[in-house]
Order: sequence, then structure tokens, then C-alpha cells
Amino acid sequence: MSAVLEVTNIKKNFGGISAVDGVSFDVREGEILGLIGPNGCGKSTLFNCILGQLTPSSGEVKLDGKTVTGLRPSELNKLGVSRTFQLLQVFPKLSVRENLILAGQEHQGNMASRLVGRSDAGLTGAADQMIGFFKLDHLAAEPAGGLSYGQQKLLDAAMAFMGGPRLVLLDEPAGGVNPSMLADLKDRLVAINREKNATFVVIEHNMEFVMSLCSRVMVMAEGKVLAMGRPDEVRKNPAVIEAYLGH
Repeated sequence: MSAVLEVTNIKKNFGGISAVDGVSFDVREGEILGLIGPNGCGKSTLFNCILGQLTPSSGEVKLDGKTVTGLRPSELNKLGVSRTFQLLQVFPKLSVRENLILAGQEHQGNMASRLVGRSDAGLTGAADQMIGFFKLDHLAAEPAGGLSYGQQKLLDAAMAFMGGPRLVLLDEPAGGVNPSMLADLKDRLVAINREKNATFVVIEHNMEFVMSLCSRVMVMAEGKVLAMGRPDEVRKNPAVIEAYLGH
């Protein structure tokens, strides 16, 4: 399988502190890669360096073989890179369908073209397909702010996959979701990976969720890659156990 994302020796320093210290990895086409590690290990900083929220101090990021290091988030979005945040990014007064249409528009043109184009940018059909895929049919016309937290998480994930992105990075999608909705979220992520060959990376603290979802897991500690491998290999790795539990 070809690499959709290649990260080579990424470093990010804040003054004399190395938040990310020489991290290298790749994400293969159709893969779900998990990214875990104790709080403060550099996961979110690494995500932000990849996604243009932060400029790396050094290193290189490639998307489909093309160097994209330092590109702005809007530029990466147009190249097919999408993400979620730890905090929900849904628009509470807009309907579920309208939220999805707005997410899809982020991959189409600039603000001027949106203002003079069709109000739905021709995305209603795609939005309805995503609504059906994420089993939100009964909520399509409801304001997003009226959904439960777990339902909003489902919507947030669905928005990230609107427009058929090349790569999606999910930041703690399981955080705060009750077990029933969490099972639905995992089911939909597995399905979109299998049926649409979606490629994505998941930062997560819920070990059971990430170990059962991902084909490979990367563990960070103190800004470095501590371990990389299949979930069963990572789970048994003494260095990983020590990083989480201490000596």
C-alpha cells in the first residue's frame, strides 16, 4: 500500500522545550492509525504541526508524495485533509443537514465562489448520503444544538468525511461519549474505512476503543515515538506499560 501521509523527523520547540522531538511515521492508504500516549507527550502538538496550526521547527510532512510542510489549514483542506478537534465544531443553530453541507463547502472554492454559487453548493445529496451512513436520518432537519453529546460526536465525525477527503485526523472522537453511542461511533468508523477505503489517524485516550479500531498503533512519550505496531504488540510492550504506569 502507498503512503498517503509521510512525516519525517518532525520537531517542534517552544523556547528550550522540545514538545515534539524527531517524530517519523507514515499512514498507508486505507489504514486506521492510532496515536496514543500519556498527557503532555506531544500528540496534539504533532497533529497541529501536520495540519498547519503550528509550523514545525524542522522536519518534513508529505501528502501523497508532495511536500506540504508549513501549508495553512485552508490549503491542506483543499488538498483533501480534514480533521476534528477535541472540542465539538458543530454549528448548534444549523440543522444536521446544513452542518454537513457547510463542511462539504470547505473543500470547494473560496468564500467569494460560495456567495455567488448555489446555496447548498450542490451538496444536499452528498449530505443526505452521509446522514444515512452515520444513521442520523431521524435527526436530519433537527438543530445540531438539540442533539445529545454522543449524537453531536457522530455528526462531527460525519462532517470530517464530507467531500471524500484523502486523509482525516480525528482528535479524541471517543471523549465523553457514553458506551452505547461509542459502539455506534466505532461501527460507523469501521464501516467508512471498509466501504470507502477511508484513511485516518485517531488520537485517543480510550485504550479499548483505539485498540479495537486501529490496525496499527503509535505510542508517544516525552515528544518521541516510543513504540509502533499492531495493537496486540503495543499492548504487551514493557516500555509502553512503563510509560503509562511507571516502574
